[in-house]
Amino acid sequence: MNRKEISAGGVVYRTGEDGKLQIQLIVDRYGKTTLAKGKMEDGETVEQTALREILEETGMVGRIIEPVNIIAYTYQHAEFGPVDKEVHYYLVEAESGDLQPQIEEIKGVDWYTPEETWSRQQHSGYDNNDDILRVALNKLGITV
Repeated sequence: MNRKEISAGGVVYRTGEDGKLQIQLIVDRYGKTTLAKGKMEDGETVEQTALREILEETGMVGRIIEPVNIIAYTYQHAEFGPVDKEVHYYLVEAESGDLQPQIEEIKGVDWYTPEETWSRQQHSGYDNNDDILRVALNKLGITV
């Protein structure tokens, strides 16, 4: 039986100073566009994991609005062999904090318009995040 790993994260959004919707994207250590996420720690719920990872990676305190979806896949771990991974994503409203990338984990973080968010995902994002971002944008009233 494969080892199991659970991670959680979110599609973080806010209303910018101009009154327009903005979506948070990070650039990971591989230079890919992605969403804040990370591994669940002992004693945490998936929701707590999502909010902790968003805070740690981006400096933003968020509030979960609703679940978006779960991605499941298997990857090869150097020590443990095949690992069945589940990533739970939530729609998260940014409530406070200062945008600050966790430089040990990621290269950068910023806010983008929904259109720019989708374009960046299409050009430099991971394919399995397409559906996550599409569903989250739809929940926010944006069709892509």
